[in-house]
Amino acid sequence: MELRVDSLDIQLLKLLDENARLSFAALGRKINLSPSSVRERVQRLEDTGIIKKYSIDIDNKKLGYDLEAFILLKVFQGQLKHVIGKIADFPEIVQVHRITGNQNLHLKVIVPNQLSLQKLLDQLMLYGDTNTLLILSEI
Repeated sequence: MELRVDSLDIQLLKLLDENARLSFAALGRKINLSPSSVRERVQRLEDTGIIKKYSIDIDNKKLGYDLEAFILLKVFQGQLKHVIGKIADFPEIVQVHRITGNQNLHLKVIVPNQLSLQKLLDQLMLYGDTNTLLILSEI
């Protein structure tokens, strides 16, 4: 069965992406649908896996995590599977992407300070060569 996504579904997805806490009634008012129709559409989008999860956007600086960085990791030959399995052991790593090019992994990390970043890099260097880029701001 092929899922058909129409323009109302796309509008719902954009609204939910901006604010996933909007009620079905509020969503319906914005796209001229009844709350029950919105609920059915959102349920279908969840059931089919188009909506995978709902999340929050946290201000990490207010929690004391003042430094964000991207780390490109070129994993040592034959170790990629092992390293991918170890990533979960690092709470500082908040996003991981397997990439093409000279490096294997693109990591986004959030740490309190430079010393914490240095300690994380020391640990990651056991698995491969690193290239670190500090995030100055989000645009």
